[in-house]
Amino acid sequence: MKYPVSKHLNYSIITLSGEIDLNESPNVRKQILNIINNNNSLLIDLSNVEYIDSSGVASLVEGLQTSRTKKLNFALLGVSESALQVLQLARLDTVFTIYNSLEEVEQA
Repeated sequence: MKYPVSKHLNYSIITLSGEIDLNESPNVRKQILNIINNNNSLLIDLSNVEYIDSSGVASLVEGLQTSRTKKLNFALLGVSESALQVLQLARLDTVFTIYNSLEEVEQA
């Protein structure tokens, strides 16, 4: 599945939805890395994600690491309750920058 990408300020925003699992995470990973490799800071909108497993989380972590290497901003946006629970369980909610809204991004 291809996920919609939009722009806001100096960020590209990729909007994920549904289940980000072992079947879907390679597509997510590819799209995230493609945006970062084009030297774009990235917001990952997780507000419509119903489920994310460890492979999906690994794609987010890889995106974060690649962004840091390229000195680009990388953050999560509007994280759904189910996705937040997974991030908290893995103690990654303190590793990622998480914004609740685009207004928060603008004020940062």
